[in-house]
Amino acid sequence: MTLKTFHCSTIKQSQMTNQDYCIGVDFGTDSVRSIIVNAHNGDEVASSSFIYPRWNDGLYCNASQNQFRQHPLDYIEGIVHTIKECLRQGGTFVATNIRAISIATTGSTPIAVNDKGIPLALLPEFESDADAMFILWKDHTAVKEASEINAHANKHNPDYTLYSGGIYSSEWFWSKLLHILRKNELVRNAAYTWVEHCDWMPFLLTGGKKATEIKRSVCAAGHKGLWAEEHGGFPPDHFFSTLDPLLTGYSATLGKEVYTSDKAAGRLNGEWAERLGLSTDVLVGIGAIDAHMGAVGGQIEPYYLSKVIGTSTCDMLVAPKKDINETVVKGICGQVDGSIIPGMIGMEAGQSAFGDAYAWFRNLLSWPLQHLVSGSAGIDAANSKIIPENISQQLLAELDKYAAALEFNDQSELSVDWFNGRRTPDANQLLKGAITGINLGSNAPSIYRSIVEATCFGSKSISNRFKAEGIAIKGLIGVGGIAKKSPFVMQTLANVMNMPIRVHQSEQTCALGAVMFAATVAGIYSNVNEAMNAIGKGFDKTYHPDDRLAHLYDLRYEKYERLGKYLETTI
Repeated sequence: MTLKTFHCSTIKQSQMTNQDYCIGVDFGTDSVRSIIVNAHNGDEVASSSFIYPRWNDGLYCNASQNQFRQHPLDYIEGIVHTIKECLRQGGTFVATNIRAISIATTGSTPIAVNDKGIPLALLPEFESDADAMFILWKDHTAVKEASEINAHANKHNPDYTLYSGGIYSSEWFWSKLLHILRKNELVRNAAYTWVEHCDWMPFLLTGGKKATEIKRSVCAAGHKGLWAEEHGGFPPDHFFSTLDPLLTGYSATLGKEVYTSDKAAGRLNGEWAERLGLSTDVLVGIGAIDAHMGAVGGQIEPYYLSKVIGTSTCDMLVAPKKDINETVVKGICGQVDGSIIPGMIGMEAGQSAFGDAYAWFRNLLSWPLQHLVSGSAGIDAANSKIIPENISQQLLAELDKYAAALEFNDQSELSVDWFNGRRTPDANQLLKGAITGINLGSNAPSIYRSIVEATCFGSKSISNRFKAEGIAIKGLIGVGGIAKKSPFVMQTLANVMNMPIRVHQSEQTCALGAVMFAATVAGIYSNVNEAMNAIGKGFDKTYHPDDRLAHLYDLRYEKYERLGKYLETTI
């Protein structure tokens, strides 16, 4: 197995001007956003977002069964809409000076494809089959399969989960693949291989015609697909076929090479160049998982935990390879050479629900509005929709305000944040969240405060695991929507972690990180660090911990840990 390190770009440095532009595309959970940035000074000249229509309608999903699927047409329509809108904003001059596009996506979000690399959901016979869709990162239908992979790997020498934190997750590639193969015979018979979203998009844009031509990113392969350079690449066929014969042959379809995201997947093919309004000279970079590119967009530094905070969190850390040596951190989402910044070891951890926990509580409080306003006297049909929506949109900001003003002590309401299972440390998607200490004086702000605190305690447990495994944490970097929009959450996080948190200036760090990789792919910069320093806009706020609360939060964290251990014994 080979990790490709050559540079594919043929654009010469001498051809570059100070008017070179790059496009960064960020496929998030609910929407996709594209931006165009001047690759020399970091100025954003255009941006556009697109909400996935099928996802927004709840199609192919069943939250009660932890099933979350997305149709590839949502992604295709989204990238066309946002890039064309960005080019409209930028004008002809910008459009003719686009040098490269790079793409970040959620992950692990894989899909079954045929031998031509076409997602099965794009074929007429599978257009409404949820099992033929992209299986979103937070889909937990493969818990049983993840457990079997772990049991099988633990008996095997070598243990192929070693560099994936030692515990394989139901959120990841092989668990989802095996689950669908067992569940859906039609998909099983039609599938040639499976591909991550971040690897399929560049294949699509470059006009790939055969699934064997898909270029797999080291980012997704290493953190989600059991690829490890130390083990010679992907596990061999024997490992999978002895787990379940249905997996026979799939390892071979993934290829022998993986690529870092500072390399090109190819150029826009003619069809896509015409469709987007760009030139076939535009390079398309190797994709990556959104949080990894987001860490770069947020100007990650060695030993600074970069927290990409949104519906879930991904905690990213990079360290020089020479420093890590034989250290293997247990219970995280893997450590991979070159997965975040080429030439450094990239480590990932995270929480399965962060913003999602707040959204759940908001939706819980909104239920009466959604169901009672429409039947209330004196409210017409139009207002019966507008009023609940307006109030729901304001709820979290109001809860932030009132929760921030609350006094609390070691006996106040206490929550555990496993509302969507636990990602790290030590993945276990069967775990459930909890809210305790409720009495007749408890109200919405006090319960909300405990949920926010719990998500911050979950972050502290990740930091503690890194430290326990010998990885220093020198500081914290906050990026993502919540980092920018909720001072209450960020101040609580600084207090709980008892460390300052710098918040990056950009509101689109994942898309901006993609731009930095695109600029490197285009040859404008010789490496990602150069691009990051030139394009990055720095930090606009730092939250400092309140020393007066340190002891109280220590007491409450101990209670959080004890409650968590109790919950683990009652699954």
